[in-house]
Amino acid sequence: MTKDYSVELLLHNIRSVYNTAAIFRTAECLGVSKIWLSGYTPAPIDRFGRARADFHKVALGTEREVEWEQVSQVLEFIKNKKAEGIKVVGLEQGSESVSLRNFQVSSNILLIPGTETTGLDIVIQDNCDQLLEIEQSGTKESLNVHAATAIALWKLL
Repeated sequence: MTKDYSVELLLHNIRSVYNTAAIFRTAECLGVSKIWLSGYTPAPIDRFGRARADFHKVALGTEREVEWEQVSQVLEFIKNKKAEGIKVVGLEQGSESVSLRNFQVSSNILLIPGTETTGLDIVIQDNCDQLLEIEQSGTKESLNVHAATAIALWKLL
């Protein structure tokens, strides 16, 4: 089924190479158009320009299938995306969040998942057009960042 919108991802300060690589794999499978990396999020290529074996082992080559790029100025990047007419959506629990279950896609989206330890930085939250959360009924308050991103992408795509 062809969509009349696209979904891009911004992975900001995702600490784990395994989570980042798993997100690449999921993103490729579900049809994400591009992945942007910022902060200390590990890239498929190390600082010496070499392919990372640990990344490849989890991503299974999808790091070569999904277009990706690193971003140095995350707030400027977000503002530019908004100026392009892209809806910036954070995946984070909060008083302003709406349920992912009830969210209707109406335009191109840049999805920014929160990190496992600290969530989505408040400055980034303040620059989002919308915050989404995944309703949970267990005793834990959050999901693994890859799991949460996979659920959100499946719903959005």
